[in-house]
Amino acid sequence: MSDAITTEIIRHGLLAGADEMARNLCRTAYNTVVYEIHDYGIGIHDAAGDVVADAPGIAVFTRGNDHGIKEAINFLGKAKMLPGDVFLLNYPYWSSAHTLDPLVFAPVHVDGEIIAFASCRIHVLDLKQKDPGYVLDSTDMYQEGLFFPASKLYREGQPNEDIFNIVRYNSRLPERTIGDLQAQVSACITGVRRTQEIAAKYGTSTLVQAMEAINDHGERLARLALAKLPKGTWTAHDFVDSDGIDLDRLVKMNVTVTVTDTEMIIDWTGSERDVRGPINLPVGQTEAFCSLIFKSLTTPDTSVVAGNFRPLRVITEPGSVMHAVPPMPTFTLWTALIGGEVVLKALAKGMPDLVPACSGGDVCSMMGLGVNPRNGESWLEATNEAVGFGGHAGGDGSDGIMHLSEPGCRNNPVEVLETKSPMFIESYGYRPDSAGAGLNRGGVGVGRVYRFTAPSIGICLVYKTKTKPWAIGGGLEGDNNHVILNPGTDREVRQGGSYNHMGAGEVLVNNTGGGGGYGNPLLREPARVARDVRNGFVSVLAAERDYGVVVDPSSFAVDNLATAASRAARR
Repeated sequence: MSDAITTEIIRHGLLAGADEMARNLCRTAYNTVVYEIHDYGIGIHDAAGDVVADAPGIAVFTRGNDHGIKEAINFLGKAKMLPGDVFLLNYPYWSSAHTLDPLVFAPVHVDGEIIAFASCRIHVLDLKQKDPGYVLDSTDMYQEGLFFPASKLYREGQPNEDIFNIVRYNSRLPERTIGDLQAQVSACITGVRRTQEIAAKYGTSTLVQAMEAINDHGERLARLALAKLPKGTWTAHDFVDSDGIDLDRLVKMNVTVTVTDTEMIIDWTGSERDVRGPINLPVGQTEAFCSLIFKSLTTPDTSVVAGNFRPLRVITEPGSVMHAVPPMPTFTLWTALIGGEVVLKALAKGMPDLVPACSGGDVCSMMGLGVNPRNGESWLEATNEAVGFGGHAGGDGSDGIMHLSEPGCRNNPVEVLETKSPMFIESYGYRPDSAGAGLNRGGVGVGRVYRFTAPSIGICLVYKTKTKPWAIGGGLEGDNNHVILNPGTDREVRQGGSYNHMGAGEVLVNNTGGGGGYGNPLLREPARVARDVRNGFVSVLAAERDYGVVVDPSSFAVDNLATAASRAARR
């Protein structure tokens, strides 16, 4: 029998097991995207596939792992999942991600019965997708790489060489790809062992009851918080820049959010259909990012458990951009990154004091690859850039932090990028005047300048450049994301998502967006504006233009008479 104290001890034991899984993954992975950026989703799940403990990384990954395990159970049946088996699943419509985000998971057996699962999802570097690095313009699933529909990487503890050989002879970077898959296996085996140890210490039935209690408690917490939220129905929409094929077509995401006493319904009816390019989402991915927003409003201070999401219902239309069906392409998943803030945009109409304005709205990834002249070997390195967060009722948005879709992640250090690739980072810092003005301003974005010292490919994964970060309550929009190639030359190009062949000496600038403002900027205290000018977040010109505050550029003192006149004129 699992009493409350034992349940709490087991809960922390499972969380410690998940953290150890993450440490083993980072210790053994070949890919800096994993061990530097923490681009992973790790979980321990009950026998139904519902998560009971996770290790922070990419938030939507862990919730998507639930969906993938459940699909694998439906596909294979538990009778085919034997002790020592480890499974590989990257069929997008089941796994909740694209082909290069494979889900590796293992059943936890005790006395011949499955009592739990351990899961690990990461980004691997190459599985025979049509283009090295990333695919931006596929038109069906068959251009997006190798698919593994819950295939056995390990059979009863022994490696399945057939699967490893398929990967080995179909990957452009076989050593690193197989090394990363083995790192995932290591993480899962760690989770299996730690869960079995808990079962041995407290008893299998006690562990099973504790996992049930953990999720039931997570549900109770969510329902208590849901009951306190404003009730109503609100609709909003936003756009992805393009689908990668029809470059001049903005792709609409339309959402209606309803909050009642018992549930939150997020309905994507009316979102774009017939999207030819690879920005369509597997439904598990849509459910995952909706879960992230729901959790941020209800149980942000507790670890993720599946019970948190029982009061959430997500409605999608099969065949739409929010619910891909075979053979729709799904490789470029940026719709999910922007989609979370579309939900917030709808909620801002009914609860503007509980949600922030839009952030820079994207993870603004830059991926470089080619042949490194220092050693003659193929290289591939990537990083996500920080954005400004939206202003909110409680204060200013945070300056230059990772996008809300990846709260456990970091960016790749300059030293790592320059050591492992022929890229030189000429500058990296905050972008003044990128934040939306407001009573509480948005956070500023960042800019990073890459100079390639050898011929390379620079892939930009930025899909909110044509629309600006929205504001709340009279605040101003933030500046949007944008990429500039070869600035200040006759070859200068401003763009968003793109696949670029860069010559030696050419430059790519990745500028990220600032958050939208909250409230009328003329109500912001002049001293706060002056502090922003002193810190380099707001220019002297923007201080007067947006806030009506006149700041001395040398002393940073406020000219009170000039400020009063400026504000009066704007009113």
